[in-house]
Amino acid sequence: MKIPHFLLFLCAMAAISCNDAPQFDPQSVDDAGARISHVEPLSWWTGMRTPLQLMIHGDSIAACDVRIEGPQGLRVADVHKAESPNYLFVDVEVARTAEPGTRYLVFSREGETFKVPYDIAARREGSAARQSFTTADMIYLLMPDRFADGDPSIDSTSDTAEKADRSAFFGRHGGDLQGMIDRLGYIAGLGATAVWATPLLLDNEPEGSYHGYACADYYRIDPRFGTNELYRDYVAACHRHGLKAVMDIVTNHCGGAHWWMADLPFGDWVHRFAEYTQTNNLFSTNMDPNASRYDLGVQESGWFDRSMPDMNLDNPFVLRYFQQWAVWWIEYADLDGLRVDTYPYNEKLPMSEWCAAVLREYPGLNIVGECWTSDVPQLAYWQGGNPNRDGFDSQLPSIMDFPLLDAVRTALPTDSLRWGEGMIRVYNALSDDFVYHDLSRMMIFPGNHDTERLADVVRGDAGRVKIAMTLMATLRGIPQLFAGDELMFRSADLSQGHGGLRVDFPGGWQGDAVDLFDPAQRQGAAAEVYDHASRLFNWRKTKPVIHSGRTLHFASRDNTYAYFRYNDSDAVFVFINNSRGRKAVPWSHYAEITESLSSEGRDVLTGNPVVVSDSTFVAPRSSLVVEFRRNARP
Repeated sequence: MKIPHFLLFLCAMAAISCNDAPQFDPQSVDDAGARISHVEPLSWWTGMRTPLQLMIHGDSIAACDVRIEGPQGLRVADVHKAESPNYLFVDVEVARTAEPGTRYLVFSREGETFKVPYDIAARREGSAARQSFTTADMIYLLMPDRFADGDPSIDSTSDTAEKADRSAFFGRHGGDLQGMIDRLGYIAGLGATAVWATPLLLDNEPEGSYHGYACADYYRIDPRFGTNELYRDYVAACHRHGLKAVMDIVTNHCGGAHWWMADLPFGDWVHRFAEYTQTNNLFSTNMDPNASRYDLGVQESGWFDRSMPDMNLDNPFVLRYFQQWAVWWIEYADLDGLRVDTYPYNEKLPMSEWCAAVLREYPGLNIVGECWTSDVPQLAYWQGGNPNRDGFDSQLPSIMDFPLLDAVRTALPTDSLRWGEGMIRVYNALSDDFVYHDLSRMMIFPGNHDTERLADVVRGDAGRVKIAMTLMATLRGIPQLFAGDELMFRSADLSQGHGGLRVDFPGGWQGDAVDLFDPAQRQGAAAEVYDHASRLFNWRKTKPVIHSGRTLHFASRDNTYAYFRYNDSDAVFVFINNSRGRKAVPWSHYAEITESLSSEGRDVLTGNPVVVSDSTFVAPRSSLVVEFRRNARP
């Protein structure tokens, strides 16, 4: 078939037109300058599943038309105006064929046109398939401000309200990202395989800002900790040390000093009341069939604190903001997991959508939620996949085991031999395991930054702190330690609550009299407990029988506790003696499993071979951990 000459001419002209189409010249349009104060997220990537919605904040920006200029592949799909004239929410379509590079958001209104650059980067290879923390990990929790000061020049900054004062219980002490980077070798040496740092984002409250839970800018690392770039370097340094990085985030509330509080996009961006209304903390209203709508409303809409406005996740723009914010930090910093603060205070249905959105982007990511309740059925309700009677599925992979925490901290300090007291409390806590949907997705811990120091709970008894370490290293779940508990840290002043227990790590500051990061300077109980913990947690790293084995436990009335972790090939026997006297191991009581064990085991704490029998004694306030080979199932 012969093509007419005029058609060939038209095709040629079209090709010339496409190839010679004028390219956008950034110099032809003024920079926005002060006319645009925020564009969030700060950047994006090619190949993302998460829809991109830009929140743009600037003086009377709602009066502008907006378009995207630059390389092909991005276009404005929709524009939404807020109630405030100073916001635009812009839906951006990123084509699958889009190439990385800088685009420009071009704004036009009568008499002026101006632009803002916007970067689209290529994703890391394998980013969507990233893996996360599991039962094979031990998570080390630290508070950056109280851990180590690697850069004293940023202890106070001109653009933040609160200045450093190391003598203040609730003040800034100067710990920072560089200090954390410099001490990662210590954390890895302890046997940790992941680090959870309390929030590092800007908290600009005039006082008490050191904890970071009152965010003033969701896309900015607090300058007293460092920069966004240094945070990314910190995560990379974690990976070089064989450590996973877990980011602590808050979706329930922001800080009163957040920049948007002076100009909210919508009246219902945060929950507001005629007078200050604090949450009633009644998590039960989420699943209680008898609960009133009023109580539920106060629980999920009341403020956590006067300085922490409660976010309204029922507003779809707020929900979208927090979904892509989490994704942005995971992608930007190369994170390995998330911990969500005050999880049940959020509206539960939108928060379920939040979890689902993050997991769509990263199916292998683990997210652990702080659901602080000692009520076992109520805690189980919050784990994704739990067969709740009301049909609710949180989509939240992991939960924190507060009932076990309470059992351990109630059992350890007592010498009582009465039934129902002492170690039987831990036995009873584990007997509730039938309620939980997935035991491998439960974080276990003997204390954290919100609880009394472990050494304070047991009144300075090193043996009982070592028992807690044994439990954390051998029970089911994902263990987490709070920085300093492995060194017998005690509160500086019990009357000061959180401010007193969140003590500085000795050696983290120039001029400290003692440096406990240095093994040569650890003495007495601190050295004893550290050595015990590091031996167990380094051993634990390569033990699938601990990571995924089953549990068989035995009750007693004498403040002892015995259990086995086992699989088809291996078993670990743990005997806890929390009493004042030495105790014989009733080995013959365990025949249902011991008949399948090798005759000789290995004492994990000493490395020596051992034969356990009814004649084996365990010293007061100590533990025995023995690993065996198994010949067959019990």
